[in-house]
Amino acid sequence: MGYFIDRRPNGKNKSTVNRQRFLRRYRKHIRKAVNEAVKKRSITDMERGEEVSIPDRDISEPVFQQGKAGRKNVVHPGNKKFNQGDRVDRPPNAGGGGGGSGSGASQDGSGEDEFAFTLTRDEFMDFLFDDLELPNLVRKELTETDETRPVHGGIVRQGTPSRLHVVRSMRSAYARRLAMGSGIKRELKECEAALAEEEAKETALRNPLRIRELEEAIEQLQKRLAAIPYLDDEDLRYRHMKQQPVPATQAVMLCIMDVSGSMTERHKELAKRFFLLLYLFLERSYKKVELVFIRHHTTAREVGEEEFFYSRETGGTIVSSALKLASSILEARYPASRWNAYIAQASDGDNWDDDSDICAEWMTKKLMPRVSYFAYVEITPHAHQALWEAYTEIQTAFPDNFAMRQFYEPSEIYPVFRELFQKERSS
Repeated sequence: MGYFIDRRPNGKNKSTVNRQRFLRRYRKHIRKAVNEAVKKRSITDMERGEEVSIPDRDISEPVFQQGKAGRKNVVHPGNKKFNQGDRVDRPPNAGGGGGGSGSGASQDGSGEDEFAFTLTRDEFMDFLFDDLELPNLVRKELTETDETRPVHGGIVRQGTPSRLHVVRSMRSAYARRLAMGSGIKRELKECEAALAEEEAKETALRNPLRIRELEEAIEQLQKRLAAIPYLDDEDLRYRHMKQQPVPATQAVMLCIMDVSGSMTERHKELAKRFFLLLYLFLERSYKKVELVFIRHHTTAREVGEEEFFYSRETGGTIVSSALKLASSILEARYPASRWNAYIAQASDGDNWDDDSDICAEWMTKKLMPRVSYFAYVEITPHAHQALWEAYTEIQTAFPDNFAMRQFYEPSEIYPVFRELFQKERSS
């Protein structure tokens, strides 16, 4: 076997580059491990890393081998023991020998474990929210933002060596040499012509003093011409880069949660987990996203994050109160020309019968023309109730920006979440 030694010097963060290459190579195994981890842990514990195991057979690397020199005769498939069509028994302990997904146990008790490594928190979150995005996110008008990008701002006389514009610098040097040397060259030609004319005269008519003066003048002019620098500091030109503001992709997410009496502690806990996952996703994926928390029973209130998840206030159920409050908040604080609006609603589906029709009418006229995406999750193991039936009509009328799902088990939250926020595939 040949051995290859990398003699290149180790650059900065070389191990980081190698680790990222490893993660890309075994992406399928890692994503499977992340999905299994989501089912086992709570959403509030989602930000820690995870240990991933990869079967030994899947991490084999190609090797270079040196063959034997000289000529030789080789019989590759056929030999004296087997003929074409013979069935060859499988070797003992091949394929693991019942030892699980690893390399399996051998007769002498030795073997190899699966390759295991630990994902960091950031790597785990990257795989957790891979291929997810806010649907229908579009650029709005330019707003006050600290996001900029460098753009070409012309040519300047001062700058850093890395931004030196060689062509413009040489062009400037050439123009300077022409300007400074044109008069000297013209005078030099005149002196050379006068010297040639004087030397062409007959010996008796030549003026030695005049010839000496012309030779000295020519020598001085040549020195002046040679003293002109080929490249001067004044010739240097640099590329100027200026920071140009870029349009900010802004979004506001309104989280609406039912806290009425029909919502048991289990319902509320599942709703909290869904919104916590949504919160982690938004904070991870977008910088310009604002969150608005709305709790409702018979009345709706905008609350802070702490009260949204942990308050024990309860009552009856009037869903339209939350939808009307959401409309007023969007109209007052988030103009459509500058903000993408998203709404995520969690409920058990219980609502006053008359109010469900009000909800459908309000959403059709007020909310759906305004929002980019509305996601409704119903937390119940039973048959759907009046609110689901009303929202079914909304989904038919607005198939592109309305979606609803149902779940009741903690392990169903993440799959439902991925369905609601799956990244759009280009056809």
